[in-house]
Amino acid sequence: MELSQEDIKLLNSKMGIKKLLSNNNVDIAKALNATKYDIRLKKLQEQLIDLQERVIKKNEKVVILFEGRDSAGKGGAIRRIASRINPRHFRIIALPKPTEEEQGQWYFQRYINHFPNPGEIVFFDRSWYNRAVVEPAMDFCTDKQYDEFMQQINPFEKMFTDSGITLIKLYFSITKEEQAKRFEDLRSNSLKKWKLSPVDLRAHELWDTFTKYEKEMFAKTDTKDCPWKIIEANKKTEARIEAIEYILEQTKHL
Repeated sequence: MELSQEDIKLLNSKMGIKKLLSNNNVDIAKALNATKYDIRLKKLQEQLIDLQERVIKKNEKVVILFEGRDSAGKGGAIRRIASRINPRHFRIIALPKPTEEEQGQWYFQRYINHFPNPGEIVFFDRSWYNRAVVEPAMDFCTDKQYDEFMQQINPFEKMFTDSGITLIKLYFSITKEEQAKRFEDLRSNSLKKWKLSPVDLRAHELWDTFTKYEKEMFAKTDTKDCPWKIIEANKKTEARIEAIEYILEQTKHL
């Protein structure tokens, strides 16, 4: 491996040396990539702080959706995005299975209840788009409920974005082989195996069904005003960087 002077400088830094010594077997390429990632991530996190300060100062309202395949890295991306910003001015929403009362409500109601106040950013770790892919693929909703959702979704998003809420939609995509590998890693890790549920395994079995509903979702809801950003997430570090860069690009007008 041929190293540039800049590469050597990075590896000789405190961070570079730490990465080199983090494993028993020294891997220069891996250590260099990890160092570059940490440096890039720190710079982007500084920009996220600036973004949040603008949101607070101007009383903006921002909603960011994190959707995608199981084990695609949504949670890890949210943690990196939120780790340095002011916790008093953002919320992470990961709603459980709807209660019996919520099942009788208008589908979007329980999500609206968590929308941002002025000066706040809300991250949805999965959102109303459960009804576009997960629910129909797993038979958790009826055909009628699915059809109603697909008819209402674009007017719903236009309604609240027209009111001044900034909406950003991220979809983390991985290959079937990568998902299987990550599931196996979780299964063999005693500290993380709790993350792997029967629903996750069922979703893997229904990969092609999920793919069909994904395509229908993008065809219907990838609009000019509320577009999707698909993040190829087989490499988690690259996916996190791409997600943050997209968020910053979509909010530079704020």
